[in-house]
Amino acid sequence: MSVKASELKKGQVILHEGTRYTIKDIQHVAKGNWRSYYQIKLKNFASGQVTEQRFAVDDRIETLFVQTKEMEYLYRDGDSLILADPETYDQTPVSIDIIGDGMQFLKENVRLTCNIIDGQVVSADLPIVVELKIKDTPPVIRGSTATNQNKEAILETGAKVRVPPFLEIGERIRVDTRTGEYLERAK
Repeated sequence: MSVKASELKKGQVILHEGTRYTIKDIQHVAKGNWRSYYQIKLKNFASGQVTEQRFAVDDRIETLFVQTKEMEYLYRDGDSLILADPETYDQTPVSIDIIGDGMQFLKENVRLTCNIIDGQVVSADLPIVVELKIKDTPPVIRGSTATNQNKEAILETGAKVRVPPFLEIGERIRVDTRTGEYLERAK
């Protein structure tokens, strides 16, 4: 569906020059006797790169309908991830690139928030917080808890996270998938 630039809203997905973008920010600019325009911050759906673009008020832009759906990660098959619809159990292969850096925190049976355009999964977001088990970390050194020095831990997914010195192998922790930082010991 094609709409005027003046009708665009933050969060919409558009097709511009053959590429899908999400609108991150939109500002109406009117300077003196110049024609007004819209300065739009766009995030590339595929690469995640953010760019800015100007559109005249009456420019027509193609908007896309995006369906948001929860899907469950089942397993990895080469360069693909196999996701399942929890309602119909239909399995969908998607490129590993859709997850990006979040792959290091992805384990089986995690629910992902997927954006679907024309029946194709175009992006997937991990939960903000995941619970993972510590696979390997140096042992607790007596007296090391008095200082605020963290140690490196390798998690069950292979991710490396800095954790407090009192944590041991086999314990479960909560990790922020956006920053990769330790949040707390899992209860």
